[in-house]
Amino acid sequence: MEERVDMIKQSFNGRKTILVDSFGGLLVDYAKMKNAVAIIRGMRALSDFESEFQMALMNRKLNKEVQSIFLMTGFRWIFTSSSIIKEAAQFGGDISGMVPEAVERKLMKKYSQKNESGIED
Repeated sequence: MEERVDMIKQSFNGRKTILVDSFGGLLVDYAKMKNAVAIIRGMRALSDFESEFQMALMNRKLNKEVQSIFLMTGFRWIFTSSSIIKEAAQFGGDISGMVPEAVERKLMKKYSQKNESGIED
C-alpha cells in the first residue's frame, strides 16, 4: 500500500490541494471521519456497473449521509486496466501516456529488475 501511496503522491508533484491517504476498514467510516459527503467512483465499462452498484447500495445502507457518484471514463481509457498496463510493462511495452511518469518509472524499474534476475524484487 505504501508503494502505491508514494507513486500517487509523486504523480501529483506535492500539490498542497491534493490529499493522498490510505485507510483500513469501511470506506463510509473513513468518509465520515473526514467529514466527506460523497464518494466518487470511476467506471470504465458495463461490467464495472454491477459491483459498483452493489457497493454503493451497501455504503448507503451503512451510512445514508454519504452519497455515491459515478463518473464514466472517456473512450481512450475504456479498455485500460492496471492489470493490462502491468503486463505490458512486464514485457517491455511502451506504457508512456497511459500512466503518470512516476508510475511508469516505477513499473519499468520493477519489471526490468525482474527480467534481469528472473525473480521479482
